[in-house]
Amino acid sequence: MPSSAVVPAAGSTASTRPEDLISRLSAAGGDGLMALKAVRQVKNQIIGNKTKKLCYLNLGAVPKIVSILASAVDAEFSACSEQLVVQAAASVGSFACGLDDGVQAVLDAGAVPLLTRILSSNDEKIVDAGARSLRMIFQSKLAPKYDILQENNIQFILSLLNSDNENVTELAASIITHSCVTISEQKSLADTSVLQRLIYLLDGSLNQRDASLNSISTIIKNNPDAVKKFMNIDGGKAFSVIIELMKDRHPRTKYLASLCLIFIGNASQCYVQELAIKTKLILIVFELLEEAGSIGDDAPFALINLIESKEELQKHALSINAVEKLGNFLMKGSYEVKRIQGILLALAELCSTLEKARCQLLSLEAFNRVVDSLNHGSAIIHIAACTCLRNISRSVKNISAGHFNRESIVLPLIKLLHDPSISVQIAALRVICNIVVCFSTRKSVFIECGGVKELFRLSQSMDSTLREYAIQVLKNLMFNADCHSLKVVLPEILDSSLSVLICDSEAYVQEQAMGLVCNIINGRDEAIDRILSTGISDTIFRQLCRSSSNEVCIQGMFIFCNIACGKPLHKDATLNYILQTRVDGNELIPISVKFLQSKNDLLRLATIWCMLNLVADSTVPEGTARASKLFDAGVAVALGQMVDDPNTDVKYRARSLQNQFKLLGFS
Repeated sequence: MPSSAVVPAAGSTASTRPEDLISRLSAAGGDGLMALKAVRQVKNQIIGNKTKKLCYLNLGAVPKIVSILASAVDAEFSACSEQLVVQAAASVGSFACGLDDGVQAVLDAGAVPLLTRILSSNDEKIVDAGARSLRMIFQSKLAPKYDILQENNIQFILSLLNSDNENVTELAASIITHSCVTISEQKSLADTSVLQRLIYLLDGSLNQRDASLNSISTIIKNNPDAVKKFMNIDGGKAFSVIIELMKDRHPRTKYLASLCLIFIGNASQCYVQELAIKTKLILIVFELLEEAGSIGDDAPFALINLIESKEELQKHALSINAVEKLGNFLMKGSYEVKRIQGILLALAELCSTLEKARCQLLSLEAFNRVVDSLNHGSAIIHIAACTCLRNISRSVKNISAGHFNRESIVLPLIKLLHDPSISVQIAALRVICNIVVCFSTRKSVFIECGGVKELFRLSQSMDSTLREYAIQVLKNLMFNADCHSLKVVLPEILDSSLSVLICDSEAYVQEQAMGLVCNIINGRDEAIDRILSTGISDTIFRQLCRSSSNEVCIQGMFIFCNIACGKPLHKDATLNYILQTRVDGNELIPISVKFLQSKNDLLRLATIWCMLNLVADSTVPEGTARASKLFDAGVAVALGQMVDDPNTDVKYRARSLQNQFKLLGFS
């Protein structure tokens, strides 16, 4: 080799390999300079590099760096120690920045108490490094929550807010945003000078301003008392500041200021009365939807907060083409899941009450995109799309027009009934509940697509809500069903576990099951014969006797009311049921008389209607005999107390039945 050749020093290349740096961190011991160089090199490698972060996490770098930080904090803070604290704190913050695994490793290593401790240092660089790192940690949901109800923690937050260090004040705001969740925690902060200090920071740097707005929105969200205190500070001057910040050129500032105004307006209409402000808020949200990242993802949820359950404001949003604009955003496609979810839910909110909004969305190409969202890969999108379709399908006009009576909608909904998420299954069932109710002769689309089989499967689910909605869909499917639908569904319904569902452990499932029986009967003698012959009527009567739910008893009596509309044989069967006696207190009285004495208006009314149906053919001997049995059972006595019933319907039906008895000579 020529004498002039340069030979690399042994290990010079290997010294920056993660494995070698980890070894140097371990071997540093009391050598502050070696530790400083190793920590600095790790920090420089992981900044903005997720792959490197994961590599160092797997090699156990975080506990070693936190250990070095602890040693440096406990030292005399020589020049090397001070630099080491700064570099180690910065490294810890870098591991926590945007990576939950990094945050968890930092927390497990016990870094938070150390970083909190160095905030009291006299060295501004050390304080700055500690505050930056803690702020990155508190941006994660994994970060520990400060108990804001404790006075010492409130004082600690206030001390941070009063700091002259920008990163420290931002840290305080981050802690508030992360830790303030409950109404009592909001009150605890609002009762101190925290709000005043946050308002003061609105005049600070861009970062301080945004952090302050975020904390203010956290404290006042859904809390009218906190909003009132905020508005009373300095005569409400902060409100004017936020109005101006809503027009700021920075998207995040604009978004956070708008969110504060929305929460203030939700607390009381008197604070945000001007239509111009509300219009501006709506328009700003649509501007923010254009933004990349979290601002654009969060924007549709701000719109939902603004218009939710406010019909007049929804109408105003409609007047400035909100449905069309949201539809256009949906058509653009390639957004993050959260943004698509928000757009779908915003459309759902606009369609929740306004028929005009539903018609507008149905007329747009975006409606097909809503339907396509049923096939998306995310459960969150499935639920949002189902919510939107359910609100659109609240319109009988739109359902009757056949907008939902097509396989492109029905098949994906049936497919979602197999989704591993129960929430998705429930969301799909809630849409199907609406779209089958008014199909009349076109219910066959759902039946032919295999929907009935899935409903029977879900009606036997371990989840009571799934059982309830599955039965509710069957009930709606049987509402005014045509002969073809009835022939397909009826045998399966009656031969399935309908009796089990009528006796379900949950009252609301029992109620839906009985409602299904009502719709099956609906004046059909064949169906009544099947109900009586299969023992389902016996099951219903047993539930009437044992149930404490008025709703279940009402549905049960409406079933017998429908059976009593049938043939004489059906009427006699009904009479035998409702005249059976049960112990009520110290008395043995017929269950029908017990229901006539109920405090529930609808139960009394259903019982009287049942009796009216039983004596409707009283001109024939069988009808007279039934009237006689009712009279002898004490029904007339109960009616005497109902002719002046406070409920008008009950009063008139009671008088009708009483007159029927008189015509037959019973008095």
